[in-house]
Order: sequence, then structure tokens, then C-alpha cells
Amino acid sequence: MIKFKYVILYVEDVEKSMNFYQDTFDTPIKFITPEKDYGELLTGETSLSFASVSLASSNIKEGFLSSKSEAKPFGIELGFTTDDVEKLVAKAIENGAVLYEDITVKPWGQKVAYIKDTDNYLVEICTEIQ
Repeated sequence: MIKFKYVILYVEDVEKSMNFYQDTFDTPIKFITPEKDYGELLTGETSLSFASVSLASSNIKEGFLSSKSEAKPFGIELGFTTDDVEKLVAKAIENGAVLYEDITVKPWGQKVAYIKDTDNYLVEICTEIQ
């Protein structure tokens, strides 16, 4: 059996990044190493995980593009659904995120906004598709 088990974001400060997601999206911390270079959040069957740039560099010998706050976000996004997009966007901004695309309503009725998290990763905050 094959399962999609986790997504790992490479970040400078694992604990800080995990705290942003815990405080903003109410995702409890499942695990963090004593060295605080890797951790996982409880987000359902698929975990949202974080690895320090230095740990990732030791695993990915060919290197990778790191997320830079001055650059546009990568062409990938994390998505969180909520009944109250306005409230969750405001909470994310309070916790250090930056509004990237303001709230819009799609032709199919879904409310969608985009933020950049504290590590410049793109996060979609939206209602469920009806």
C-alpha cells in the first residue's frame, strides 16, 4: 500500500515555524527533535513537517532553492479550509504572515485568500468547495 504521508518545509527556525502554524491553524505539535531541527504537526492523516535548512542540506547533497522572504513564493501552496476566511486571514497576519492575495469569491462560490507564511511559503485559506 502507498500513502501520501507528509510534506516537509525547509526553514531556518523549525520551532518558530511550527509555532506559527500551531498558533494560526490550531495544528498541535506531534513531535520535535531535541535539536529542534525537525518536527511534525498533527494535521490529519498527512503530516505537515519542518526540517532545518542545515538538516535538509545534509540530506539533499545536490542542494535546493531555499525560500527567501524577499522573493516571490514557490509555485506550490498549502491549503487550509475554514468557515470564516476573514477571521483566519486576520489571525495569520497577527501571527506574522503577509497578505499576498486578498479574499475573493470564485465563480463557483468558494471564498479564497492567499498569505505568505513567516518563511515565505504560500498558503491558501479558503472555504470548502460546495
